[in-house]
Amino acid sequence: MSINVSEMPKLGFGLMRLPQINDEIDISHLSRMVDLYMEAGLNYFDTAYVYHGGLSEVAARKVLVERYPRESFRIATKLPAWEMKEKADRDRIFNEQLERAGVDYYDFYLLHSVEDGNIDTYEKLDCFSWGVEKKKEGKIRHFGFSFHGSPELLERVLDAHPEVEFVQIQLNYIDWNNQIVQSGALYRILEERKIPIIVMEPAKGGTLASLKPELEERYKKARPDKSIASWAFRFAASLPGVMTILSGMSNEEQMRDNLSTFTAFEPLSEEERRVLDDVRAIMLDIPLIGCTSCRYCCDGCPSSISIPDVFRAVNTMTLYNEEFRPRAFYKGMLASTSSGKASDCIACGQCESVCPQHLPIIELMKDAAAKLEV
Repeated sequence: MSINVSEMPKLGFGLMRLPQINDEIDISHLSRMVDLYMEAGLNYFDTAYVYHGGLSEVAARKVLVERYPRESFRIATKLPAWEMKEKADRDRIFNEQLERAGVDYYDFYLLHSVEDGNIDTYEKLDCFSWGVEKKKEGKIRHFGFSFHGSPELLERVLDAHPEVEFVQIQLNYIDWNNQIVQSGALYRILEERKIPIIVMEPAKGGTLASLKPELEERYKKARPDKSIASWAFRFAASLPGVMTILSGMSNEEQMRDNLSTFTAFEPLSEEERRVLDDVRAIMLDIPLIGCTSCRYCCDGCPSSISIPDVFRAVNTMTLYNEEFRPRAFYKGMLASTSSGKASDCIACGQCESVCPQHLPIIELMKDAAAKLEV
């Protein structure tokens, strides 16, 4: 059964940055967001074994599976290479995922974050053939992978595995020519091969939803009726071959804004593309830490440092050329959560080993401590 792309919702609900109260997922708030999304006629939910410390799939059961007919929604999850040592781990994790979400099958199933550092694990454990078998068993409807590697690796994997039905890539206008992310190059490979594309990080972890005032003014002058975030989503959704765009929404305001963008979707006009190109050119003159807040770095940190939030404070300091608010945010985070300080980093390297963006986190923590802990 091939994917009917025409029936796929353009906006997908990423269950990665969920609303929280006291460090726990706010099920009531999340349920309201799910209801808004479903009422708009949208139905694609993306989770993963590791999101929210393993609780995202459980939350999906509570807010979706237990509240809506199974045939009314599509749910996707992922198999992580870094949680496997032997072939038996494939079924162990998969069966746990079925139990967590309370489903008998997953509509979309992905090998998680394929890149140069873990492709050997997926190949050694024969995960591609395993995925095909799960599809034959009816436990998976569609099989693919999310990707954080090089264009060369993407072509190599696709050549070796024609059974792959779709690929999920990081794609946004600021990373289009990024020498590490290479959104544009990855997109062109998939579009040439006519492989359906699911987009993650369309607003780069929220970076493209809030810009310097003078940049926001350029967007508002061109389209006063559109939010800043909508420009990022419309860029991705205007590209041929893009099947679904994931947004990791954290509150009802973000949900309503995205629904406004997608329920009356307008592709970018040529004039709007020129405005976006101008904004991008100016932004690329400002060096920022390329963190997307995936939080893979947090689970194994021995000092419990909330690394993405530290980077958020540093990037805000850099982008807005101010010190008070980023430092206040940082101090508030330390006071209200169990996060360690940037200076608590012991340079173990665990974070760098799982970072999809390949950031030099140890050195960045030193720099963050110098900027924020004064």
